[in-house]
Amino acid sequence: MASHDGDRVVALSLQLSRAHQELRRQVGRIRAGIGQRRPDGDTLRTHCLAFCAALTAHHQGEDEGMFAQLVRERPQLAGTVAKLVEDHEMIAGILTRVRELADRAAESAESAEPPGEGLEAVGRELDGLTAIMESHFAYEERTISEALDGATPDSSWPDKVFRFG
Repeated sequence: MASHDGDRVVALSLQLSRAHQELRRQVGRIRAGIGQRRPDGDTLRTHCLAFCAALTAHHQGEDEGMFAQLVRERPQLAGTVAKLVEDHEMIAGILTRVRELADRAAESAESAEPPGEGLEAVGRELDGLTAIMESHFAYEERTISEALDGATPDSSWPDKVFRFG
């Protein structure tokens, strides 16, 4: 019979999957809003900033906590973790562009310029981000779930990884 701690540990890969699903939902909601409702600049900027902060916090929690622990416990995962951290760096660059484009779109809306071009640029960047996120999340879940389920998490990283906003 599994102990309470064992039940919690087994649930870590499920929690990771749920965190990824929430991030997918957030970016999908922003993307859908751009395509359908033409949000005002401040709304777009607010939603983009909140999403960017959530994804950044999630990845920082993984890099600084979850991945570090997994590599300590299973050194053979070092190459996989290095690839995931590299993805995080690439995604951080895209998030910077999303924030910049959202700011420009908001400034255009404030100056009474038509927001269409700025919104389309944000939408294209989010489309690319969504594709990369999907690939990254699938790879991460596939490659570390077993190790994650066998880990005993320290108390410092689960909230950062699973409850990011």
